[in-house]
Amino acid sequence: MFHSFFPRPKFFFISAVIWAFVAVLGWYFVVEGIGSSFGYVMPEQEPYDLSYFLVPANLWFYSYFAVCLVLFGAVWTVLGRDNPWKRWSIWGSLLIIAVTYFSVQVSVVINNFRRPFGDLLQNALSKQPGITVWDFYDLQIIFVKIAFLSMGVSILTDFFTSHYIFRWRTAMNDFYMAKWEKLRHIEGASQRVQEDTMRFSSTLEGLGITLINSVMTLIVFLPILLGLSSYVSELPIVGEVPHALFWLAIFWSAFGTLLLAVAGIKLPGLNFRNQRVEAAYRKELVYGEDHADRAEPITVKELFGNVRKNYFRMYWHYLYFNVARYFYIQADAVFLLTVLVPTIVAGKITYGIYQQIATAFGQVSNSFQYLVNSWTTIIELLSIHKRLKAFEAAIDDQPLPTIDQRYLAREESDGEIAADKPT
Repeated sequence: MFHSFFPRPKFFFISAVIWAFVAVLGWYFVVEGIGSSFGYVMPEQEPYDLSYFLVPANLWFYSYFAVCLVLFGAVWTVLGRDNPWKRWSIWGSLLIIAVTYFSVQVSVVINNFRRPFGDLLQNALSKQPGITVWDFYDLQIIFVKIAFLSMGVSILTDFFTSHYIFRWRTAMNDFYMAKWEKLRHIEGASQRVQEDTMRFSSTLEGLGITLINSVMTLIVFLPILLGLSSYVSELPIVGEVPHALFWLAIFWSAFGTLLLAVAGIKLPGLNFRNQRVEAAYRKELVYGEDHADRAEPITVKELFGNVRKNYFRMYWHYLYFNVARYFYIQADAVFLLTVLVPTIVAGKITYGIYQQIATAFGQVSNSFQYLVNSWTTIIELLSIHKRLKAFEAAIDDQPLPTIDQRYLAREESDGEIAADKPT
């Protein structure tokens, strides 16, 4: 799954995590200070238009970020020089990371934009003097510029990502087909090569981008949320808590992640078994197209009964999983406003500041809620991984997973019974 596309995948991903950690520490403890000594400091009132991307402090960080990416890519290009997919797997991944960071930066600009727009809206509604329609139009023009830049980059990124996914699928397809003699006896081998490789690459790529986005969002928005915590000094019931918004985001996200992890613990196995019974039913029907003695009513009824039984089990487990999931989603919609009631009633924040707090809190909590937001996709990915894991075992001459061994034993037993029948 990974070896076919990435050079030495275990070492590659471990080194990526270590290098990212070192790069973050290097920025906060060394490089940022060097930039400050040169005068590269973010102004107290951060820009809320496209000039944000040209602030010297940001240009200094972009340069450091680019150097870190290029160094990592150059080292792995040398280490993975024998990998035919290194340009896509290494440099394609780095490009996706860079564009993902750009999307986070756009979110920061929009968050900066919310304060002047929210305050202007509040002043206009309270009929403060000196406000004209062009005050709003000017802000809307600024927002349109940001949106169109973001939209253009997103369209090009989606185009590139589509090619990236297909290259990964091609790498897996070529790798598995080169080992086809070892794989052809595994149940649903054709489906695993044709469909599961496609679903695995696209699903994992989506989850990977979401994870990278979540990590980068935390790095960027946590300092913003800590700064905005100065406006919120008191919480309901608890009272005064230093850095209240920061701790609230961690608590609420951890609660949701634990809730859904416990509620959905059985779902990956059920999804895997569902693919198996569907494959067995489909396979018998395909045999019935060419052989009159296959797909007999009794056999088909039994196979479809297995499909029905597994689906009904899934429906039950998804019932209480969705109860937990939708409860958390609905509670999440009112959680922040509830804890901000004392601050709002005391008049400590304006509408613009509230908009900034809501956006920053939402960005941070959504990043911490990576498992909550991606749990159903993760369940699907785990079920696909279980199926492809059998391929990995066959290629490496390792014992097949237990569930595949049971299937092959059953097939062998059915074949012996059929051979003993009188003709």
